[in-house]
Order: sequence, then structure tokens, then C-alpha cells
Amino acid sequence: MTETLEGRHIVVTGGTGALGGAVVGKLLGEGAICHVPNAHAAAPAHFPFTAHDRVKLVHNVDLSDSAKVEAFYSQVPGLWGSIHLAGGFAAAPVEKIESASFAEMMDTNARTAFLCCRAAVRSMLASDSAGRIVNVTARAGLDPRRGGGMVAYAASKAAVAAMTVAMAEELKGKGILVNAVAPSTLDTPANRADMPDADVTKWVSLEAAAEAIAYLASPANQAMSGTLVPLYGRA
Repeated sequence: MTETLEGRHIVVTGGTGALGGAVVGKLLGEGAICHVPNAHAAAPAHFPFTAHDRVKLVHNVDLSDSAKVEAFYSQVPGLWGSIHLAGGFAAAPVEKIESASFAEMMDTNARTAFLCCRAAVRSMLASDSAGRIVNVTARAGLDPRRGGGMVAYAASKAAVAAMTVAMAEELKGKGILVNAVAPSTLDTPANRADMPDADVTKWVSLEAAAEAIAYLASPANQAMSGTLVPLYGRA
């Protein structure tokens, strides 16, 4: 195999979202074949790569369902990389967080990342592939003091960070490199709408985040593993 992404098969969960679209676009530009699980029956209208010949969209994939995750990964040939962008956000004072809301954050962020990591590792070990796994934690996941007002979210992202480092240590003898990025606020249309008075010049652009993620998922990354990369911009 070449030391580029040309012809390599990469899973991108959350690939139809704002960051996902930027990551898929970056990977396609480097020649990768992107496999994108979608929770719904059809791709959202804003996803620009629905008809792209190197984008393999699979619909009705619930990433919190172990059997559906395994089935999705089983149809990806020669898996090289697995990038896990799927997740969610919720904020509330700790005294108002219901047990179900806490469980939902853990399912949406930590459970989906674990199931996808596990399926990717199984595939890579079966094919003896020295692949790449990239997770997404958050600034609050690395610095819980930033998690005030969003305790459930911070806990779920801290779990992703811990899993990333633990898996990197476990897999270092297998050639599988596992890393994560930890963005502060990303410059997305949704964040601009939710925070109209914010100084967006301090936010992280989707292009910058996609660049970092693509590098970690590429064969050019030959040694970084167990790294939690802070993407804080000017925040």
C-alpha cells in the first residue's frame, strides 16, 4: 500500500453532519473511499456527497446498537481507518439532569464510540491491518473544570478520552494507532445560530479540525498514538 489515503477504506461516523462533511470532503480530496453510516432512511439534503462514487452511504444504522454496528463494519472491505464524529450535546444544571438524560449522553457519545472502536479493531485484527482510529472528545472532556453546566456531556467525553488512551496502550503492539481530537467550539452554522453574540474568530474552523483528523487517520501518522489533541483555536 502507498503512504497516502488513495484507495483506502475509511469509516466516518457522523459523516453527514457539519464536521463530518468537512472530514469526508478532505478524505475524498486525498483519494479515500468513505463509508458513512446514517441513522435515518435517507441522507440529509445538506450533505454534498450523496452521489459521489467514493462515498458509500448506509442508512438506518443505529450506532448504539451493537448488532447494527457490527453488521455495518462487516461490509467494509479492507478497513484502514475509522473516524468517530457521531455524538451529541446537552447542557443543564446538575440538579436538573435526569437519570435518563445522563444515560442518553453516555450512549450518544461514549457507547457509540466504544462500539465503533471495537468493531473497527476486530476488522483490523482480522485482516492484519495496521490501521488508524480517531475519536472526538472535547475540551470539557480533558479539563472537567470546563464542564460546569454540562456535567453529563463532560463525563461522556471524558470517557471517550479515557477509552482512547487505554485502547492505544492495548493495541500498540498490533500496529493500530488510536488518537482523539478535543475541539473547543467549532464554527458551525448551528453554533452560530445558538450563540449569535459570540466572537467566532476564536472558534475552530471545520477545515482546521478536518485537517487534524485526516492527518491522524493517514499513513503519514506513523507514531502518534494515545494522543488527545487539543483543538482550541484562540479560545
